[in-house]
Amino acid sequence: MSFDNAYEALIDAHDDSRWAFGSGFEDPLAGVDTSVPSGVDGSDLAAYCLMLGDDALVLSHRLQQWCTFAPELEDEVAIANIGLDLLGQARLLLARAGKADGSGRGEDDYAFFRDEAQFRNVRLAELERGDFGQLIAVLLVLSTWRLAAFQRLTTSGDPVLAAIADKGVKELTYHRDYAAQWAVRLGDGTDFSRERMREALTAVWPYVDELFTPHEIETRLVEAGIAADPAAVREEFDGVLAQVLQAATLERPDVPGKAGVAGGTGRHGRHTEAMGYLLAELQSVARAHPEATW
Repeated sequence: MSFDNAYEALIDAHDDSRWAFGSGFEDPLAGVDTSVPSGVDGSDLAAYCLMLGDDALVLSHRLQQWCTFAPELEDEVAIANIGLDLLGQARLLLARAGKADGSGRGEDDYAFFRDEAQFRNVRLAELERGDFGQLIAVLLVLSTWRLAAFQRLTTSGDPVLAAIADKGVKELTYHRDYAAQWAVRLGDGTDFSRERMREALTAVWPYVDELFTPHEIETRLVEAGIAADPAAVREEFDGVLAQVLQAATLERPDVPGKAGVAGGTGRHGRHTEAMGYLLAELQSVARAHPEATW
């Protein structure tokens, strides 16, 4: 088969009548030992997987809200694919959490049947959808930070996390590149696009410090050789953002960080007002029909 066009590729479905876009790829966990590594607390590992998984799940949902709103058809496809990449990461990480803590809970249980305070995503991922400039700012910051962390997780002492990270690095490299190109295009474009991009960066920057503040669970797992140290990726993050902002003729925002609530942030289950509305939309069908299948 030559695969000279997209339609020809559709028939390569491994004789599976349930074929849909996204299937037919190698299982990234095929042959991976899924037992909890010796000496590692399973509940800690599960909580860490929820942190990384919730980041991906919540941002994926925000990206889905951009369907039909992107400036060009090409960007409709790109944003949708980035959202699907993140959803795939979330599924693997949430499934790992249920295995690690011994609860046997599946990805749907974690995604649809937890309350707001049980989600552990960083607050930047949940911010209410703004304009296209804000989308690019959020995606640039989060993909740069997440890529740096996943690169380190490829050598994690947990084989499952290492396999998920190895697959995710390839995806996140594209996410970061896509966001960086748009940041430069907007920042070094017209006066209007430059101002929108500047305002977008100013709006998201108060949530940046939260990305590099380790939770106590992360600290324990870093010592055990399982997790990536959030504080250790700050230098790489700053270096990448400096290059992008220079090319975009933009300055790094000089704004104070967003304080947590009662000393806690998203990693502690304390979120912005936008999170409740997001979950109401994300979970509505599953909660209305909890036993439904389709």
